[in-house]
Amino acid sequence: MHKTVLVASLLLLNGVAPAQPNPRPLTIEEYKKAKAFQIKDPDAETYVKFENAYILDRYEGRKPYFITGDDGLKKRLDLYKLLAKEGMQEIGLLVFYTNEKGKRYQALVPDFTAAGPVWEQYFEDIHAIDKEEKNFVLKLSYVLSKELSFQQYKVLNQGKDLKAESATYGNDICFPGHQQVALENGATKLLRDIRPGDRVVTIDPATHQATTTEVHELLVHPAQNYALTRLEVVAVREQASHHGTTTHLTSQVLEATPNHPMQTHAGQKPAGEVEVGEEIICFNAATQAYAPYTVLRKQEYAGGVQPVYNMVASQGSTFMVNGVMVMQK
Repeated sequence: MHKTVLVASLLLLNGVAPAQPNPRPLTIEEYKKAKAFQIKDPDAETYVKFENAYILDRYEGRKPYFITGDDGLKKRLDLYKLLAKEGMQEIGLLVFYTNEKGKRYQALVPDFTAAGPVWEQYFEDIHAIDKEEKNFVLKLSYVLSKELSFQQYKVLNQGKDLKAESATYGNDICFPGHQQVALENGATKLLRDIRPGDRVVTIDPATHQATTTEVHELLVHPAQNYALTRLEVVAVREQASHHGTTTHLTSQVLEATPNHPMQTHAGQKPAGEVEVGEEIICFNAATQAYAPYTVLRKQEYAGGVQPVYNMVASQGSTFMVNGVMVMQK
């Protein structure tokens, strides 16, 4: 007999009903109800009951996160466990996100055991907030990646492996045309607008020293439904105090076909094989230096029917695309 079944049988034989699994799934009805739960003062209210059936308990007693992004605006994130009072079951995590103007948004992260419709509603909700609050999802991802289980973080990122269906997509080694290329004069130019004779930045992967190189040719591949890998990378400075954790988050986003070569701290590999947590060299506009950034989120998806582009240069082995170092083809 399987061990779990055996234990349950023994409990029943002794007149003891087995406890519900902890955590139990959050239902869609509970999701909609709990999203409306309010806390007036997160600094004072750490344990609050609702309807005599649910509890918000400050996550691990954590102080808030204060996150400043590339725009220089400070956001505050407070985390609360959502508990069902019966059995004290953990069924979700309520996030209070307050912007620099004092406007508060709420996101309810379901427990990873929640059914598909609950997660679908969650994705719709956080992306609706992201439309109003630029980089909300990025900041939320950073906090969840630090605080929550890998399983919940993985679900948040909706990671999809395109390898099994790669034959249905175009497979040229390239970038979408809207990516920005770093030029010699410090400006950027859309990749699709690059022309022979343009001088672009190239970085030595070993020394991180920047020089320039001349573009010989812009390669254009015909419009197809190309698979794309989207990498969101961050450089983080954190300082903890009795008020909370102050975080400065500098980010870059790169989109490339999954087979385009990238240089990571673990060696050269295709973009589609770069993993969350790996380091990639990026340009930090605040420090005016080239430094390692960490991959925070990775998504793979069909980019839709569009042409893709690549450059051929006279020297160097890299280009800077969207502030991220990529290898020449």
